[in-house]
Amino acid sequence: MIWAAKLLGLAGLLLATALLVDQGIGTVFSAVAAAGLGTLWAALFHLVPMLVNARAWQLLAAGAGRPGLARFTWWVWMREAVNGLLPVARVGGEVVAASLMMRHGMRRSFAVASLVVDMTLSVVTQFFFTLIGLALLVLRGEDGDVVWQVAIAALLALPIIAAFLAVQRFGLFGLFARLVHALAGERWAAFVGGWARLDRAVLIAYRRVANILRSCAWQLAAWVAGAGEIWLCLYFLGHPVSLADALMIEAAAQAISSAAFVVPGAIGVQEGGFVLVGALVGIGPETALALAVMRRARDLILYLPPLVIWQLQEGRLALGRR
Repeated sequence: MIWAAKLLGLAGLLLATALLVDQGIGTVFSAVAAAGLGTLWAALFHLVPMLVNARAWQLLAAGAGRPGLARFTWWVWMREAVNGLLPVARVGGEVVAASLMMRHGMRRSFAVASLVVDMTLSVVTQFFFTLIGLALLVLRGEDGDVVWQVAIAALLALPIIAAFLAVQRFGLFGLFARLVHALAGERWAAFVGGWARLDRAVLIAYRRVANILRSCAWQLAAWVAGAGEIWLCLYFLGHPVSLADALMIEAAAQAISSAAFVVPGAIGVQEGGFVLVGALVGIGPETALALAVMRRARDLILYLPPLVIWQLQEGRLALGRR
């Protein structure tokens, strides 16, 4: 599995490099340089959807002693930092966040359950966010073949969503216990606090229907807010677009990145996606690649600091245990 991730990452890096060379590395980076501090402001704007996501997650951890919004925002930040910069197939961030939650005093099963439900609702709301982008694509009067391709891609996600919801809604985590035990031994069962307890905690979370619906609303708002970052990047690149076009680009970019979760950082795939979607809204490939570079710069600007802080904290804890 590790070797597969390395090979996919290498293939993605080669694709990204080929795209940059094809459009001229100097041309693309000159466009990014011309944006100046705009790269920083666009990166900092990403704190807005992170804060909204934190509120959505906090609603799923209802109960006495629930941590405050600032704490959940930090955990969201850590999740995104680990998933964005480390080769963890988009799940390592959840493991780190669960560890931080339990260290804060939350019960294992309820901490992991809130993460499981939050991840599921994120997939569901992203599906609807993709549909919004698809609707905007139709209203824009784009080529029918492109619309059908996007529609088919969206529909293919439905069985996956349905299966994921069924596993949680009907308490089927225990069915996977033997498989996980065979792959990872007892440590994962101990980590989640026992599969039966996790089943119960997830079912309890789903019974709070009002909180589920409110969390979905906040998550969908976070997806929409992410389009503001695209709008700012293109504004500073000297190629302003409408908010509707920015939302369509963000919806497609997020869908492509999620589909390529096995590729570390979706490298190469994300760049190609920006070029493909950018062409639909009249953005040249060099500008689309400059947008992709600004997105990568955002990851470094926002995600390196929490990773450094996390490693310092882990080092201090390790020394304390010794």
